Amino acid sequence: MFAEGRPDVVIHLAAQAGVQYSLTNPHVYGDSNLTGFLHILEGCRQHGVTHLVYASTSSVYGANTAMPFSEMQAADHPITLYAATKRANEVMAHAYSHLYRIPTTGLRFFTVYGPWGRPDMALFLFTKAILEGRPIDLFNEGRMKRDFTYVDDVVEGVVRISDRIPEPDPTWNGAVPSPATSSAPWRIYNIGNGRPASLLRYIEVLEDCLGRKAERRLLPMQPGDVPGTWADVALLEERVSYRPVTPIEDGVRRFVDWYLEYHQVSTT
Repeated sequence: MFAEGRPDVVIHLAAQAGVQYSLTNPHVYGDSNLTGFLHILEGCRQHGVTHLVYASTSSVYGANTAMPFSEMQAADHPITLYAATKRANEVMAHAYSHLYRIPTTGLRFFTVYGPWGRPDMALFLFTKAILEGRPIDLFNEGRMKRDFTYVDDVVEGVVRISDRIPEPDPTWNGAVPSPATSSAPWRIYNIGNGRPASLLRYIEVLEDCLGRKAERRLLPMQPGDVPGTWADVALLEERVSYRPVTPIEDGVRRFVDWYLEYHQVSTT
């Protein structure tokens, strides 16, 4: 593909995603997220790619509880293998940026939702269960907060960043190294809504959009889950003059409209 297409910019979004699946099938994360990402890096090196943009995740912040999460904070304590592989992508990219001067940008996505997502994602599971009259599972008794980010906002951020090729940071100091920049052409950015909402509020909005109440099954925290996420997007705004803008009330409504049309479901 690299040899035939000769791309200038590569946007790499493919991966084995999902926190919970990594607890039961860890090897596929190594195959896709480590070996697969290495193939991408080598393709970029061998074919003169001018910018690699790749998906990371807010999960890399792991055990950190100092919010909002900033790229200037260390991300050295992931609590799932999925998060560890995505953090590994960031440092693998740094090695290639340093050795081969390949400009690379990692984007830490925060709880992306919207049409055309994976069927195992929470909003899909909740919507399907509510429409079928089945209970929904709320872990940590629904007390978690997430920085829900609508997919269109993520796409806008990806496209804008792809046009901004990173350069070495002339102020970077190895004695007090910044986690977000480098002496290599390497950058990390958060892409999140910047307005965390409780899971219970998320469910309320979904109920309003569907015109139905959910039967809630309150459960303890799952292994690998964190109580909250919240993105500091100041660096993204500084770099590309953009920050996500879609509130969950609008984003969930758009998702529900798409879901009902796609699955030809009537709520009346």
